[in-house]
Amino acid sequence: MTEQQWQTLLAVTAGKPVEKLPVGFIIDCPWLPGWGGIKTIDYFASEQKWFELNLQAIQTFPEVMFLPGFWAEYGMCTEPSAFGAKCIWHAHDMPFAEKTIHTLSDIDRLTVPNPKTDGLCPFVLQRLEACRSQIEAAGHAIRFAVARGPLNVASFLMGTTEFMMGLYDDPKRIHELLDRITQFLCDWLILQKETFDTIDGVLILDDIVGFLGHQDVETFVLPYLKRAFDCLDVSVIMFHNDANGQVCAPYLADLGVNLFNFGFEHSITEMREWTGGRVPLLGNIPPRDILALGTLGQIKTCVRETLGGLDNTQGLIFSCGGGMPGAVSSAKIRAFIETAHEVSVS
Repeated sequence: MTEQQWQTLLAVTAGKPVEKLPVGFIIDCPWLPGWGGIKTIDYFASEQKWFELNLQAIQTFPEVMFLPGFWAEYGMCTEPSAFGAKCIWHAHDMPFAEKTIHTLSDIDRLTVPNPKTDGLCPFVLQRLEACRSQIEAAGHAIRFAVARGPLNVASFLMGTTEFMMGLYDDPKRIHELLDRITQFLCDWLILQKETFDTIDGVLILDDIVGFLGHQDVETFVLPYLKRAFDCLDVSVIMFHNDANGQVCAPYLADLGVNLFNFGFEHSITEMREWTGGRVPLLGNIPPRDILALGTLGQIKTCVRETLGGLDNTQGLIFSCGGGMPGAVSSAKIRAFIETAHEVSVS
């Protein structure tokens, strides 16, 4: 992220007006390798190819705010791997982390990993350190500490169904699990910020939050997300949940969130209402059905209809409802950008 983009992001998250509607996308391994014409496994295995693809994206679309920017991720495997999860790798698909908790009693033996040494965490830091000079030479900086959220990690360690059942079968052990995961996540986020002095934002991604009801969110989500968000003193606190966003929306401002990436099932107007207008938003057209699978005409129509239905675009970074999916071509991104700027100016 360039300094100008960062200043724009700070203005949006502070609720200040900006001259032009910002356009931004979360980009990572589901989109970049296919868009750049390389294997997914090469994207993970080669730090130079990883850097070159991210650089190609920002140079192709300099007007787009790519978030979190040069994301050194290993799909969903980074945090689960620190807890000992076996990671399954594929040539053209995202990797997958296998379960490590097979019975609820396994939680009793779970220890808090050390992000300096465990799993893929050291490789994330090494990749960023190795490429930092190239990133900065391109006019960008490492701005965000990033982690999957407590429930997301728990669902990989246990399995989503097993985790959801555990909320009711053995809530005490689930709290113990979430407590240990959250302690690790805090250690991991703090380590990232200690390693890179340019970090002034945090991004936590947790779709499992959207599977719960309000009471369960208050019991099993808020205490742990609050700890994770509070562990760093940063200007931007970004949360991604593109499942049911209504369930967490009323709590986000009090958690300190000042940028929320939510699912396309909810309109921008609805999300503004549910957050009390207190949380800037990142969204929101359908990522798969429109941006990836739609025609250029359908993308333009959707952008016009979405923006045309708003009273204003303050506190908005226009995007899709979730991360950039695979099969989104440069032409489709260009159509999105040009139409968004046409509508927001007219």
